[in-house]
Amino acid sequence: MPVEMDDIKRRRQLREQQRQARQRQQRMLTIKLLIALIVLIGVGVTILSVAARRDQEPVRNPTETAAPGQTESQQEEVPQETEKKPQEKEDKTVITFAAAGDLNITDNVVASGGDAFDYTKTFMDVLPLLSQADLTAINIEGNFIGAPYGSQYASAPNQLLSAIGAMGVDLVQVANSYTIKNGVSGMISTIKTIRGAGFETMGAYLDQNDFEQTGGYTIRKVKGVKVAVVAFTKGMDSMTLPAGAEGCVNLLYEDYASAYQKVNTDEITKILRSVAKEKPDITIAMVHWGSEYNDIHSKSQENIRKLLLSEGVDAIIGTHPHYVQEIDFDKNTGTMVAYSLGDFISDGTKGGTEYSIVLELEITKDHKAEKTYISGYRYTPIFTVNDEDTLRVVRLSEAIATYEAGHLGKVSKETYDDMIYARKRIAERVLVKQEETEE
Repeated sequence: MPVEMDDIKRRRQLREQQRQARQRQQRMLTIKLLIALIVLIGVGVTILSVAARRDQEPVRNPTETAAPGQTESQQEEVPQETEKKPQEKEDKTVITFAAAGDLNITDNVVASGGDAFDYTKTFMDVLPLLSQADLTAINIEGNFIGAPYGSQYASAPNQLLSAIGAMGVDLVQVANSYTIKNGVSGMISTIKTIRGAGFETMGAYLDQNDFEQTGGYTIRKVKGVKVAVVAFTKGMDSMTLPAGAEGCVNLLYEDYASAYQKVNTDEITKILRSVAKEKPDITIAMVHWGSEYNDIHSKSQENIRKLLLSEGVDAIIGTHPHYVQEIDFDKNTGTMVAYSLGDFISDGTKGGTEYSIVLELEITKDHKAEKTYISGYRYTPIFTVNDEDTLRVVRLSEAIATYEAGHLGKVSKETYDDMIYARKRIAERVLVKQEETEE
């Protein structure tokens, strides 16, 4: 088991405190709304009951009196004894893990925040999808290295991190095509900035020492359920790690800068066996793999899938193709593979990238059977609306319903037609078994 440094412990404690604070705020808001609703219902019931008594009850004779020692109200109300049952310990604990696809750093994504880089409206509609989960992960394809921002350097303003923090994101995958877009120094700046904002980074490390201190994975304990999360990438846009930085990124292939055919079996196995020593209840692998703009799996992906599952991974969640791909859930083993979630936000310059899904896993810890497994899942289709180069991500079904009802804030007829098509294609891609191809 790797020994954690004090600063890593403090960061994890801070992130846990922030997550708990967000959950408390959400619970308090829900409680306040319920109290307000109960009060309104109570007032309404009281008014109706008083009106009914006035209409139906006979008027009491002024000469009638209550029994000695009793008021009229005491005569009318007879207290009822209620039997209190001892609280029983829950047999099962259920938590949720939500994951979003690629958050691409482009000119339009950056510009959507305006001059103040305020992304509240950009993600407002999808905030509940991530904030309500117990643990949430997202993949950011870009760097945090300061201005200039946008596509050329794939650099984002720090305010974007504030936006995903408001959505309840806990874990940020940085092992992807853009890990070393701006060199090792850009990777280091990105990791430090994301960690400094209170998130935990996955899949890439400051140096070899940082990798060894973290073990190449992260462990989070949620409601007593020990969750291990590990991230890998197929490569870094054909770029090679320089000497001295070879161990800074979790890689799926040995030939990660060229053919993507030789699976990095030894290193993958080494990391996953270190994870196993932690004895987690559940292990989730976030993998940046496959071919861009392709919804067909490769044979090497299937080889990686078999390797990960054989080494104790319970769920594989993929990104990189920019398209939604198949979800394969095995109820018998409680394991699943989501080959690609698609783009969480995209310019939509290529058809099929403007829609994707947010995936939510239901994880059950059975205390009596002493086992933990994925007991179910659900996905929510989302869509990137482009309003004159200002992007906003919306829940697909809700946006369609808003248009059909003619409510304010509806999208254009052209976007509505695109959404109808997107809903159909998501269902087809998620559910249909697809054949393997070469990488």
